[in-house]
Amino acid sequence: MPTLVTELRRAALAALCEPDFERKVALAQHMQEVLATFSIANNDLIAEPCGVPGQPSQPELRAHLDVPKRSPHTPQGLAALLHAVTHIEFNAINLALDAVWRFAGMPDAYYRDWLQVAAEEAHHFSLLRGLLLEMGHEYGDFAAHTGLWDMTEKTRGDVLARMALVPRTLEARGLDATPPMQLKLRKVGTTHALRAVEILDIILRDEIGHVGIGNYWYRHLCAERGLEPVATYAVLAVTYSAPRLKGPLNLNARRLAGFDERELALLQYVC
Repeated sequence: MPTLVTELRRAALAALCEPDFERKVALAQHMQEVLATFSIANNDLIAEPCGVPGQPSQPELRAHLDVPKRSPHTPQGLAALLHAVTHIEFNAINLALDAVWRFAGMPDAYYRDWLQVAAEEAHHFSLLRGLLLEMGHEYGDFAAHTGLWDMTEKTRGDVLARMALVPRTLEARGLDATPPMQLKLRKVGTTHALRAVEILDIILRDEIGHVGIGNYWYRHLCAERGLEPVATYAVLAVTYSAPRLKGPLNLNARRLAGFDERELALLQYVC
């Protein structure tokens, strides 16, 4: 696939605005493959165009509570559950691309890190979509919610808030939710359910790294601004109405992702 834009942030914006999900996935992965060919205009202020993010016509997007829940013990219910996870990964591609283009003035490594995240999220999406196709479904066949992107919108004005509340809050919730979901899928026990468990192993491994990237840049920004990370996080969570954390926490995964013991103790306290 030819790269039409050779400046990384503008290329990420073009991929973000792409409505065709297959092309968006291909662009995210191709950009990572040819990363060395890009320049990075760190300090350029780029005007936001209409159509951010680019969305396919399906799935139908609804409020979180309006999306029906189905039992994974039926083929249709299992497909609906896997579609929900697939949609989370689609949104994760968008949020990583948004992190690349939106925030000027960050070090080169920041932009490279978030492009890597976008490419890995595209891989996750492709694995899950492939499983859906095996089950006779396509991405878009079920209604989906916008929760992950909603917080991306709220934090568009401050990279510190974005790092605090998207990767290390919403994506970190995925670290906690994945093992119980895998347990549920093992109980279902079908070939497709067990394949989903294997895919979730890959996603969990990579998401630890993604949350770690969020933790690294959050602490980098706190240090740059002379802020204490734990106290600042508490203020940001209230300011931006972050969702309340639900336990149990996956403490081992969170430690691997860079949460320290003091913060883990506080997070457990509020669960």
